[in-house]
Amino acid sequence: MVEIIVNGQRVQADPEKPLIETLKKQGIDVPALCYHPALSPAGACKLCSVEIFAPNKPSQVKFSCVIKPVEGLEVRTDTEPVIRARTAAFRKLAQFAPEATVIWKLAEKHGINMGSPPDECIRCRLCVRACKELVGANALKMEKRNGAWFMVPTEGNRCIGCGTCVNLCPTGVIKQEDRNGLRIISIRDEVIGQNPLLQCEACGRYFATSKFMSRVDSKTDDHPHVKEHHRYCPTCAKLLSDRVKSASRIKRM
Repeated sequence: MVEIIVNGQRVQADPEKPLIETLKKQGIDVPALCYHPALSPAGACKLCSVEIFAPNKPSQVKFSCVIKPVEGLEVRTDTEPVIRARTAAFRKLAQFAPEATVIWKLAEKHGINMGSPPDECIRCRLCVRACKELVGANALKMEKRNGAWFMVPTEGNRCIGCGTCVNLCPTGVIKQEDRNGLRIISIRDEVIGQNPLLQCEACGRYFATSKFMSRVDSKTDDHPHVKEHHRYCPTCAKLLSDRVKSASRIKRM
């Protein structure tokens, strides 16, 4: 074993193992994506940078997965040169794989400002306008985060689960999922709305949210309801309608 100094603390280190292993044993969380203790180090991701101080030599930023501890080595893991090196490495990786959320989450965990993460939203505001002008729910808005505009849900779960924004989104970034009797509409990792679904009285299939059907009822209040009120899915409603039409034709013959 050799004695090294890590962030001002003297620690014992195994000279046969990469420095990153010693740092981990000291509870220091060094970011790394390409390192595995069972494999030879490559320094490919360039995230595990640390600053090395040696007697009578200028300090250097090196990859902790590649170098091994030597007696008297001094290591700093939180200096400005280290942060600059890690920031550059994170941003380079983000260029290679812009949709890899692990890069953005790891950077955030280590306090690296990556700016706004990429997504498929082109900021056309089509969903915001449709939700306001067509649906009248006002469940979406544009919000500035870290200097960039994002489409986000408004406060208070105003979404009625109609799916209009999902159908109109030109890039498909808004998703809809019906699961366990709930309709969940989301963008990126943010839930826009989560609403219970109604079951068709004929086939039992979940088909629309109660909020959506209530909105339909409110919009048709001035229309005279001359028939018994039922909740049918579009398929069953069409099927029953076709049967009524067919029965009427037969009756007139």
